[in-house]
Amino acid sequence: MTKNILFLLIILCGGFPVMSQELKSTEAVPVQRYMYETARSADQINGQYPYDIRLKTPQGDSLLSADVFKKGKPIVLLFWLTTCYPCRMEMDAIFQKFDNWKKETDFEIYAISTDFSQNFPAIQKRAADRKWPFSLLWDYNREFKEILPGGLNGLPQVFVLDKNGKIAYHKRKYSTGDEDVLYEQVKALAR
Repeated sequence: MTKNILFLLIILCGGFPVMSQELKSTEAVPVQRYMYETARSADQINGQYPYDIRLKTPQGDSLLSADVFKKGKPIVLLFWLTTCYPCRMEMDAIFQKFDNWKKETDFEIYAISTDFSQNFPAIQKRAADRKWPFSLLWDYNREFKEILPGGLNGLPQVFVLDKNGKIAYHKRKYSTGDEDVLYEQVKALAR
């Protein structure tokens, strides 16, 4: 039995170099860095609605959240990634019902991507392919995570803001039917 254990240990310990990648001391270790234009810390960002976060449209136009978000009606901030399947499911579910919702209730939806810069072409493609009836924006410095509760940990995330910009509802992840709960929240705030 002792020989079997010893044999097993030799195989396990000897197998690790074979299973792992070894870098020779002369090889450079690749480091992937993401550069932001002017990413700021939370204390440098206006954390009060309508904030002062720089955004881009899929066409590459620069906007400031304070110029886009307006008080007076409920606003939905839907945070997503191009690589997030539940994000796309939620956006498609909202898309299917959006026209009817807008006929009943005055509100706005802003779908805000938090993708890294190398995924900007995917944001542009998704916007062109889907032609969503709500605004698609890109938080290219990923600053909303600095000021929103939970740091946008786990996507998709939805924030519903009341007519004065106060967070009235927050949801993380997506399950079928969540879009109906979202709309009920919006309708209640629009009254």
